[in-house]
Amino acid sequence: MIFLFAAAALVAADCPTEATTQAAVCKALVAQKNGQFAASATEFETAAIRAKPGDPAADRMLAAAGNMWIAANEPAKAAVALDKALAGKGLLADQRGNALLDRARAAEAQNDLKTARARLTEALPSISEDSFAWYFSAALAVRENDLKTAEAAILKAMTLAPNDSEILFEAGHIAQLGGDEAKARGLWQRATAANPNGPGGTAAKKALDFLDRPAPNASR
Repeated sequence: MIFLFAAAALVAADCPTEATTQAAVCKALVAQKNGQFAASATEFETAAIRAKPGDPAADRMLAAAGNMWIAANEPAKAAVALDKALAGKGLLADQRGNALLDRARAAEAQNDLKTARARLTEALPSISEDSFAWYFSAALAVRENDLKTAEAAILKAMTLAPNDSEILFEAGHIAQLGGDEAKARGLWQRATAANPNGPGGTAAKKALDFLDRPAPNASR
């Protein structure tokens, strides 16, 4: 979901010193590459400010800023940037869909589940082949206590990305919530096999260890 403007800039050590849109974008991309997400977001916002009035690229820069604010765990700042981006006309097709998905993620991080679901519903028609969007929908549905929606969404995510360990872990979690421990175990085993050292595989291993933990002796 991270917006990339110029791949070459990702390896540029020296960005232009002039106060231009291009210089700010360059600095944003370098900061992003270095994991400095808040700095990257700030530079993308600066780039949007420096853009010419009416330039649709400004909306894309604001969307990129929102994405970086999410990566920096600053959902409130992400929401502001994304709302500005979505209010313009510079985001087209899947660009708008991805920005709406990020807006949903920002809302969910702020515990605004109603807005999260509304923005996700708006996003899905244009990014319906994005496995992460369906994974997020499933995880959001779990928070909404809507198991039926969670099951349908995670099935769609698994269809699109059958070997994604994080999706498999969440599928196991949803199966467990539905009372099917055997199915949950099988999905978690698949997650650990798919990527044993990744976040999904690691979480799945912990879940399996918990299932295999001996039950405490009943008190007498």
